[in-house]
Amino acid sequence: MLAACAAAADDVVFSEAEVQAILSHGPWPAPATQDSSNRASGNRAAIELGERLFFDPRLSAAGKFACVTCHVPERNWTDNRRLGAATTEVNRNVPTLMNVRLGRWFGWAGGADSLWSQSIRPILDARELASTPRHVAELVRNDDQLACRYRRSFGSAPSPTNDEAVLVDVGKALAAFQETFESPATPFDRFRDALARGEPIRPETYSEPARRGLRIFLGKGNCTTCHSGPNFTSGEFHDNGFSSYAAQGQVDRGRSEGLKEVQASRFNLLGIYNDDPSKAAAERVKAGAQGGRAEAFKVPTLRHLMLTAPYGHHGNIETIADVVRHYSERGSNQLKPLKLSASEQTDLVVFLESLSTLNNPWRPDDMGQCR
Repeated sequence: MLAACAAAADDVVFSEAEVQAILSHGPWPAPATQDSSNRASGNRAAIELGERLFFDPRLSAAGKFACVTCHVPERNWTDNRRLGAATTEVNRNVPTLMNVRLGRWFGWAGGADSLWSQSIRPILDARELASTPRHVAELVRNDDQLACRYRRSFGSAPSPTNDEAVLVDVGKALAAFQETFESPATPFDRFRDALARGEPIRPETYSEPARRGLRIFLGKGNCTTCHSGPNFTSGEFHDNGFSSYAAQGQVDRGRSEGLKEVQASRFNLLGIYNDDPSKAAAERVKAGAQGGRAEAFKVPTLRHLMLTAPYGHHGNIETIADVVRHYSERGSNQLKPLKLSASEQTDLVVFLESLSTLNNPWRPDDMGQCR
C-alpha cells in the first residue's frame, strides 16, 4: 500500500521492506528525554547557566578561549577547520554538537560516557581551555551572576571548599544547555512523513535523484548498518578507513584508547558524580571492552551534514562527494569498496544533501539579570 503510494510520481518504487527501513529514520525530532545521570538535565535555570558558561572565555586559564571557540553556532556547532584549535591545535576534527543529547558515547573515540563528563574534558585539556578545577570554581564563586544562577540550578551556593564538585556541576550545566541543540526537519523528513501518511510523492516534494540515492543508501551502499535510526547514527564505533589519509607515522588508536580513557576517568558513570542512584547506564563502561578496536571511531550523525565539512575524525575529507568516493573506491578493513558508478555516487550525494537544511534555528537567550 505505502510502496504503491510512493510510485505515483515516477518509476522509483520502494518495496515494503524499503518503506519500513525509511520509516525507521523518523519521526523527527526525536522525543525529548532527560539524562538521569545529570540532575541539571532539562532544568531551565541550569540551561541558562550553561549558556552563559558556554560563551564565557574566563573558563580558560588564559581568559581567551571558550566552548564557542570550537563550537560556533553559525557553523552548526563546529568550526569548519580540519583540526580544532584553542590554546594549541588538537589532533582531531571538531564534531558538531547538534543533536548531541541522543548520544551514548562522546568524542570520536568515546572517551566519555556522558555529555556532562565530555563537557569537563576540554576545560581541563592543556590544548584547549587549559583550566583547573580551582580556576573554574573560583570563577563561579566570585562572579555574582554565575553564583546566582548556580544557586537557582542546584539549590545551594557553590561549595566553598570542594573545587571538583563545582567543576562537575559546571559540566552538568553545560550539558543541559547542549541538550537543547536540535536540527530542524529536512526535505528527507518531509518525504518520510508523507510516505508514512500514504501520500503520493511528487518531484517537488522529494526529487527522483534523492529517491534513487536513498535506495542506494538502504541497499547497495548498506549505509544503514552504521547510520541507523532517526539521527542517522548507531552511536557506536567502526573503522571507516579515513585513517589511511593521515600523514605517515601519525597513528590514532581510536576506540581502543578512548575506552581506556573512559574507564580511567574520575567522572565516568561508575563514579561518585553520577546522579542516577541505579547507575543503570554505567553498565556501558563495563560492557564497552568488546568495542575497543583500534582505528574504530564513532559513527557521526548525517543530519545537517552539508554544514559540517571537512569530514572524518582527522578532517581529511573535504566534500560529501569525496566521502562517497572513498566508500566506493577504498572502503576500510571492515567495509569492502562499494564500486558505485558515477551516476550512483551522484544520486547518493543528492540523498545525503537532503538530510540538511541551510539554517541553524538556535538564537541566544535574553536571560537578563539573576537576582
